[in-house]
Amino acid sequence: MKNVAVKPTKGNKIANRQAISEILLELGKKDRDILVLTSDSRGSASMVQFGKELPEQIVEVGIAEQNIVGVASGLAHSGKKPFVASPACFLSMRSIEQIKVDVAYSQTNVKLIGISGGVSYGALGMSHHSLQDLAVTRAIPGLDVMMPADRHEAKKMLEALVESDRPAYVRIGRNPVEDSYVSDEYEFEIGKAVTMKDGSDLTIIASGETVRVALDSAEALEQVGMNCRVINMHTIKPLDEEAIIKAANETGKIITIEEHSIHGGLGAAVAEVVIQHQPVPVKIIGIPDEPPITGNTSEVFNHYGISVDNVKKIALQMSNR
Repeated sequence: MKNVAVKPTKGNKIANRQAISEILLELGKKDRDILVLTSDSRGSASMVQFGKELPEQIVEVGIAEQNIVGVASGLAHSGKKPFVASPACFLSMRSIEQIKVDVAYSQTNVKLIGISGGVSYGALGMSHHSLQDLAVTRAIPGLDVMMPADRHEAKKMLEALVESDRPAYVRIGRNPVEDSYVSDEYEFEIGKAVTMKDGSDLTIIASGETVRVALDSAEALEQVGMNCRVINMHTIKPLDEEAIIKAANETGKIITIEEHSIHGGLGAAVAEVVIQHQPVPVKIIGIPDEPPITGNTSEVFNHYGISVDNVKKIALQMSNR
């Protein structure tokens, strides 16, 4: 794909939530059935402008996450296309019963946008971190689960979600992240992983904000003679098993990187496929089974080895170099 062949420049100042807000506003002007629901989160979801320009298409529910899911489900049953924008930590935990029954089991066209996900709430700590959301949501039948790598993919993902009638949970961070793509001029498909870089020595599979870490790690490893494949697994469910099996077969070793607990997330999903179809060594890099430290994203990532140096170290160890 031409857009991933050139390394994006650094210095992006546009957060994924802003990109999502802009595309929803653009699409909402064309389709009056598109609604945004917020839980006293209009500002943190970057939906202020949406509310100003489309006041009849935004619903403020207040700090009532269980209610917001129920209201969205009712609107979907009425033919509307509701997008819920609420903090990921509360949306995926306080509302999980409503997500399971009102959204997934009832097969309602509700798109749940978990904002400020992962550790992006920083110093607010474990109560505001969402590091179990992928494990919980991907276990619910009928619910798609995904994370965009950057602002470009956030836009493509939202465009695809508007066209889909399946319920979905999407987790995005709070702050701008470095681009992984150079533009949004590429084909995006829900459930279809993107090979960002080809390679034969080892595969690095990442999702969300860790895709940039994977790309930078592959570049560092290339300097020491390792040719690593990088796969952006933007959709955790439905999982692109074909891409995983192919990578396991062709490269023989896999490292996964995620902003999530090492239990039940991307790494676990990849390992489940590998062990059943093409057993190869898999190393899962993520947050260990402990309350995470407080700090900004960079500090937390570095503390837990979600970093170029640690990925490089593990890759060399797995390759006996």
